[in-house]
Amino acid sequence: MIAPARRAAFEVVRRVFEEEAYADRALASAVEGLDDRDRALAQRLAYGTVQRARTIDFGIEQLGKRPVRKLDPPVRAALRLGAYQLAWTDQAQHAVVDDAVELVRAAKRERAVPFTNAVMRRLQQGFNGLVASLPEGPVKHSYPDWIAELWMRDFGAEGALSLMRAQNERPDLEVRSAEPVGEPTDVPGAYVVERVDPERMRPMSRASQLAALVVGSRPGDRVLDACAAPGGKTEMLLGEVIAVELHPGRAQVMAKEMPPNVRVVTGDARTIEEGVFDRSLVDAPCSGLGVLARRPDLRWRARPLPELQLELLRAAAERTKPGGTVVYSVCTLNADENEAVVDASGLETLSLADEWPQYAHPTRPEFLLTRPDRDHTSGFFIARLRVPS
Repeated sequence: MIAPARRAAFEVVRRVFEEEAYADRALASAVEGLDDRDRALAQRLAYGTVQRARTIDFGIEQLGKRPVRKLDPPVRAALRLGAYQLAWTDQAQHAVVDDAVELVRAAKRERAVPFTNAVMRRLQQGFNGLVASLPEGPVKHSYPDWIAELWMRDFGAEGALSLMRAQNERPDLEVRSAEPVGEPTDVPGAYVVERVDPERMRPMSRASQLAALVVGSRPGDRVLDACAAPGGKTEMLLGEVIAVELHPGRAQVMAKEMPPNVRVVTGDARTIEEGVFDRSLVDAPCSGLGVLARRPDLRWRARPLPELQLELLRAAAERTKPGGTVVYSVCTLNADENEAVVDASGLETLSLADEWPQYAHPTRPEFLLTRPDRDHTSGFFIARLRVPS
């Protein structure tokens, strides 16, 4: 009998790579009916397999002597899941091998059972040693070449490797809470906890919370949140807040959760007509290279969005009063989406170095840059800008 957690993880891995499903959404449906322990194990196995796919595929091809792209999807998913467990968990190896074979059989690929069994046994014998022998780089740490090359350009070889290693580790569980919970951090209201109590706290990295704090909104301000969903930062803003969300479904969910000072508007921040604001927050869509530890499938689907980001930043500036401020934030570690966008905007930079020196950008200290490897939180770029008078 196939272990329930492995069966659920197998379903998630298949959906992510065959249907381009988001891992978190695929997991939610796959673990229905499982107890908490099996849910947690299924998440670990599924997310780890998706995250380590490049390294795993290299091992399957080296030891299985067949291109991964030519394998039947159920066979490919079973081998990937099995390889992950052999190298990065303490699951009993005989059970891992047996379940990989049974997953292929259950998928009605009986003719592929002998092949699956043979490759799994070769992985059992040689995969760990193969991974250990790989040179440091994107194959060993399972990243697309373009991400590794981008980080080498922006942070140097050691910095790139440090980021690759850090975003393969399970991140701290950080939350926003109005009352003390867990372990406090250097960001007011941000805590590290063992588990989330939805009645008392909201899952949210302290780097993300930092972006909302930098806005510095006060009662009486009129504030634009240009890219609002899912709404964590929105809830932290004071004054009269207009929260703009492009996707109707997400806007509808947000509207039910927001405090009375927030009005949710469905639309595009580049075209809305809501008057003039004292302050604006542009938490723009981005490649997400600072949150890869939290979103295992993102490294395989990420893409930079500097043109869109610049359009959104300029649109917010046009809707902010002369002398007002715009905070630009993105959860990515990519100079093309970070300082280059700010520079192209032509807006005056207001330095954040004195307020948050521990998070100062290494080469542009007027900006903030949190790093998963150094700060043990999400990677965020944050800039505060002034609209010309």
